[in-house]
Amino acid sequence: MTFTSPDHPPPELSTLGLAGNRPLLIVDVDEVLGLFMEGFARYLGGQGLEMRFDRFALFQNIYLPGEDTHIDLETGQAHFQAFFRDAVADMPVADGGPEALARLSHRADIVILTNAPGQALEGRARWLKRHGMDYPLLINSGLKGPVAAALAAQAVGPAVFIDDMIPNLDSVAEHAPAVARFQTVADPRLRSMAPSRPDLHPRIDGWDGLEAAITGVLDAAVR
Repeated sequence: MTFTSPDHPPPELSTLGLAGNRPLLIVDVDEVLGLFMEGFARYLGGQGLEMRFDRFALFQNIYLPGEDTHIDLETGQAHFQAFFRDAVADMPVADGGPEALARLSHRADIVILTNAPGQALEGRARWLKRHGMDYPLLINSGLKGPVAAALAAQAVGPAVFIDDMIPNLDSVAEHAPAVARFQTVADPRLRSMAPSRPDLHPRIDGWDGLEAAITGVLDAAVR
Protein backbone atom coordinates (compact mmCIF):
# COMPACT_ATOMS: atom_id res chain seq x y z
CA MET A 1 0.00 0.00 0.00
CA THR A 2 1.26 3.45 -0.83
CA PHE A 3 0.34 7.07 -1.50
CA THR A 4 0.28 8.74 -4.91
CA SER A 5 -0.20 12.37 -5.89
CA PRO A 6 1.32 14.84 -8.38
CA ASP A 7 4.36 14.87 -6.07
CA HIS A 8 4.34 11.08 -5.57
CA PRO A 9 4.05 9.37 -8.96
CA PRO A 10 2.38 5.96 -9.24
CA PRO A 11 4.61 2.99 -8.52
CA GLU A 12 5.63 0.25 -10.88
CA LEU A 13 3.24 -2.69 -10.81
CA SER A 14 6.17 -4.87 -9.81
CA THR A 15 6.56 -2.92 -6.55
CA LEU A 16 2.92 -3.75 -5.81
CA GLY A 17 3.61 -7.45 -6.19
CA LEU A 18 2.07 -7.65 -9.67
CA ALA A 19 3.88 -9.07 -12.68
CA GLY A 20 2.09 -6.80 -15.15
CA ASN A 21 1.48 -9.69 -17.55
CA ARG A 22 -2.33 -9.72 -17.29
CA PRO A 23 -5.24 -7.32 -17.78
CA LEU A 24 -5.72 -4.75 -15.03
CA LEU A 25 -8.75 -3.68 -13.01
CA ILE A 26 -8.46 -0.30 -11.24
CA VAL A 27 -11.21 -0.07 -8.63
CA ASP A 28 -12.38 2.75 -6.37
CA VAL A 29 -13.57 2.14 -2.79
CA ASP A 30 -16.18 4.67 -1.67
CA GLU A 31 -19.62 3.95 -3.15
CA VAL A 32 -18.02 1.20 -5.27
CA LEU A 33 -16.75 -1.44 -2.85
CA GLY A 34 -18.13 0.16 0.29
CA LEU A 35 -21.00 2.39 1.36
CA PHE A 36 -18.99 5.41 2.44
CA MET A 37 -21.95 7.71 3.09
CA GLU A 38 -23.54 5.10 5.35
CA GLY A 39 -20.32 4.68 7.32
CA PHE A 40 -19.81 8.44 7.58
CA ALA A 41 -23.42 8.87 8.66
CA ARG A 42 -22.89 6.37 11.49
CA TYR A 43 -19.83 8.30 12.64
CA LEU A 44 -21.68 11.63 12.51
CA GLY A 45 -24.50 10.17 14.59
CA GLY A 46 -21.99 9.50 17.34
CA GLN A 47 -20.98 13.16 17.16
CA GLY A 48 -24.54 14.43 17.64
CA LEU A 49 -25.03 15.20 13.94
CA GLU A 50 -27.12 13.69 11.18
CA MET A 51 -26.60 12.97 7.51
CA ARG A 52 -29.53 13.77 5.24
CA PHE A 53 -29.52 12.22 1.81
CA ASP A 54 -30.90 15.32 0.11
CA ARG A 55 -28.39 15.76 -2.72
CA PHE A 56 -25.28 14.19 -4.23
CA ALA A 57 -22.97 16.12 -1.97
CA LEU A 58 -21.07 15.62 1.25
CA PHE A 59 -20.72 18.46 3.75
CA GLN A 60 -23.93 20.14 2.54
CA ASN A 61 -25.83 17.07 3.80
CA ILE A 62 -24.62 17.31 7.43
CA TYR A 63 -26.98 18.93 9.92
CA LEU A 64 -27.55 19.43 13.60
CA PRO A 65 -30.81 17.63 14.41
CA GLY A 66 -33.79 19.90 13.86
CA GLU A 67 -31.82 22.53 11.95
CA ASP A 68 -32.67 23.64 8.41
CA THR A 69 -29.18 24.84 7.47
CA HIS A 70 -26.27 22.45 7.06
CA ILE A 71 -23.17 22.85 9.20
CA ASP A 72 -20.36 25.03 7.90
CA LEU A 73 -17.89 23.47 5.49
CA GLU A 74 -14.90 23.90 7.81
CA THR A 75 -16.60 21.87 10.53
CA GLY A 76 -17.67 19.28 7.98
CA GLN A 77 -14.11 18.94 6.75
CA ALA A 78 -12.89 18.45 10.33
CA HIS A 79 -15.38 15.60 10.82
CA PHE A 80 -14.35 14.12 7.46
CA GLN A 81 -10.70 14.05 8.53
CA ALA A 82 -11.63 12.59 11.91
CA PHE A 83 -13.69 9.85 10.30
CA PHE A 84 -10.77 8.74 8.18
CA ARG A 85 -8.47 8.90 11.19
CA ASP A 86 -10.68 7.11 13.70
CA ALA A 87 -13.58 5.28 12.05
CA VAL A 88 -12.75 4.53 8.42
CA ALA A 89 -12.99 0.80 9.09
CA ASP A 90 -16.66 1.17 10.12
CA MET A 91 -18.23 1.09 6.67
CA PRO A 92 -20.63 -1.47 5.18
CA VAL A 93 -19.37 -3.44 2.22
CA ALA A 94 -21.17 -3.18 -1.14
CA ASP A 95 -23.21 -6.29 -1.86
CA GLY A 96 -21.35 -8.72 -4.08
CA GLY A 97 -18.20 -6.63 -4.43
CA PRO A 98 -15.70 -8.91 -2.67
CA GLU A 99 -17.05 -12.01 -4.36
CA ALA A 100 -16.99 -10.41 -7.83
CA LEU A 101 -13.39 -9.23 -7.40
CA ALA A 102 -12.35 -12.67 -6.18
CA ARG A 103 -13.70 -14.24 -9.36
CA LEU A 104 -12.26 -11.53 -11.60
CA SER A 105 -8.85 -11.87 -9.93
CA HIS A 106 -8.43 -15.21 -11.70
CA ARG A 107 -8.28 -13.32 -14.99
CA ALA A 108 -6.86 -9.89 -14.16
CA ASP A 109 -4.67 -8.05 -11.68
CA ILE A 110 -6.52 -5.72 -9.32
CA VAL A 111 -5.36 -2.40 -7.89
CA ILE A 112 -7.50 -0.40 -5.46
CA LEU A 113 -7.23 3.33 -6.20
CA THR A 114 -9.00 5.54 -3.68
CA ASN A 115 -9.01 9.25 -2.94
CA ALA A 116 -8.73 9.69 0.80
CA PRO A 117 -6.61 11.52 3.36
CA GLY A 118 -3.20 10.00 3.93
CA GLN A 119 -4.08 8.96 7.48
CA ALA A 120 -6.69 6.59 6.04
CA LEU A 121 -4.10 4.28 4.49
CA GLU A 122 -3.73 1.70 7.25
CA GLY A 123 -7.39 1.74 8.30
CA ARG A 124 -8.58 1.40 4.73
CA ALA A 125 -6.13 -1.45 4.12
CA ARG A 126 -7.46 -3.26 7.21
CA TRP A 127 -11.05 -2.76 6.04
CA LEU A 128 -10.26 -4.21 2.61
CA LYS A 129 -8.43 -7.19 4.07
CA ARG A 130 -11.22 -7.91 6.56
CA HIS A 131 -13.71 -8.08 3.70
CA GLY A 132 -11.56 -10.35 1.53
CA MET A 133 -10.17 -7.63 -0.77
CA ASP A 134 -6.49 -7.70 0.13
CA TYR A 135 -5.29 -6.20 -3.16
CA PRO A 136 -2.60 -3.55 -3.72
CA LEU A 137 -3.90 -0.22 -2.41
CA LEU A 138 -3.04 3.26 -3.63
CA ILE A 139 -4.24 6.35 -1.75
CA ASN A 140 -4.55 9.11 -4.35
CA SER A 141 -4.83 12.88 -4.27
CA GLY A 142 -6.52 14.65 -7.18
CA LEU A 143 -8.10 13.39 -10.36
CA LYS A 144 -7.32 9.78 -11.15
CA GLY A 145 -6.65 9.93 -14.89
CA PRO A 146 -2.85 10.31 -14.78
CA VAL A 147 -2.46 7.53 -12.23
CA ALA A 148 -4.79 5.18 -14.08
CA ALA A 149 -2.98 5.88 -17.35
CA ALA A 150 0.41 5.12 -15.81
CA LEU A 151 -0.83 1.87 -14.29
CA ALA A 152 -2.68 0.73 -17.42
CA ALA A 153 0.39 1.36 -19.58
CA GLN A 154 2.25 -1.30 -17.61
CA ALA A 155 -0.38 -4.02 -18.04
CA VAL A 156 -0.73 -6.61 -20.78
CA GLY A 157 -4.20 -6.68 -22.29
CA PRO A 158 -7.19 -4.48 -21.49
CA ALA A 159 -7.52 -2.23 -18.47
CA VAL A 160 -10.79 -1.37 -16.74
CA PHE A 161 -11.48 1.58 -14.42
CA ILE A 162 -14.45 1.63 -12.00
CA ASP A 163 -15.49 4.73 -10.03
CA ASP A 164 -18.61 6.53 -8.85
CA MET A 165 -17.42 10.09 -9.60
CA ILE A 166 -17.81 11.62 -13.06
CA PRO A 167 -14.73 13.89 -12.72
CA ASN A 168 -12.52 10.83 -12.19
CA LEU A 169 -14.12 8.97 -15.07
CA ASP A 170 -13.73 12.01 -17.33
CA SER A 171 -10.09 12.29 -16.26
CA VAL A 172 -9.40 8.68 -17.22
CA ALA A 173 -11.15 9.22 -20.55
CA GLU A 174 -8.83 12.16 -21.20
CA HIS A 175 -5.56 10.57 -20.12
CA ALA A 176 -6.19 6.92 -21.02
CA PRO A 177 -9.03 6.71 -23.57
CA ALA A 178 -8.34 3.05 -24.30
CA VAL A 179 -9.18 2.08 -20.72
CA ALA A 180 -12.73 0.75 -20.37
CA ARG A 181 -14.69 2.80 -17.84
CA PHE A 182 -17.73 1.96 -15.74
CA GLN A 183 -19.61 4.12 -13.26
CA THR A 184 -21.33 2.52 -10.30
CA VAL A 185 -23.05 3.96 -7.21
CA ALA A 186 -23.36 1.45 -4.37
CA ASP A 187 -25.81 3.23 -2.06
CA PRO A 188 -29.37 3.04 -3.47
CA ARG A 189 -30.23 6.34 -1.75
CA LEU A 190 -27.68 8.19 -3.89
CA ARG A 191 -28.35 6.63 -7.27
CA SER A 192 -31.10 8.97 -8.43
CA MET A 193 -29.01 12.01 -7.46
CA ALA A 194 -25.64 10.97 -8.86
CA PRO A 195 -24.60 12.76 -12.09
CA SER A 196 -23.92 10.42 -15.00
CA ARG A 197 -22.56 10.55 -18.54
CA PRO A 198 -23.74 7.22 -19.97
CA ASP A 199 -22.65 8.22 -23.47
CA LEU A 200 -19.04 8.21 -22.23
CA HIS A 201 -19.07 5.96 -19.16
CA PRO A 202 -21.58 3.11 -18.96
CA ARG A 203 -23.31 3.15 -15.59
CA ILE A 204 -24.09 -0.13 -13.88
CA ASP A 205 -25.30 0.06 -10.27
CA GLY A 206 -24.67 -3.31 -8.66
CA TRP A 207 -21.89 -5.84 -8.81
CA ASP A 208 -23.81 -8.57 -10.64
CA GLY A 209 -24.14 -6.44 -13.75
CA LEU A 210 -20.77 -4.82 -13.26
CA GLU A 211 -18.96 -8.15 -13.10
CA ALA A 212 -20.71 -9.29 -16.28
CA ALA A 213 -19.69 -6.09 -18.09
CA ILE A 214 -16.06 -6.41 -16.99
CA THR A 215 -16.03 -10.04 -18.03
CA GLY A 216 -17.29 -8.93 -21.43
CA VAL A 217 -14.32 -6.58 -21.80
CA LEU A 218 -11.90 -9.36 -20.88
CA ASP A 219 -13.60 -11.87 -23.19
CA ALA A 220 -13.51 -9.45 -26.13
CA ALA A 221 -9.76 -9.10 -25.77
CA VAL A 222 -9.12 -12.83 -26.29
CA ARG A 223 -11.36 -13.37 -29.30
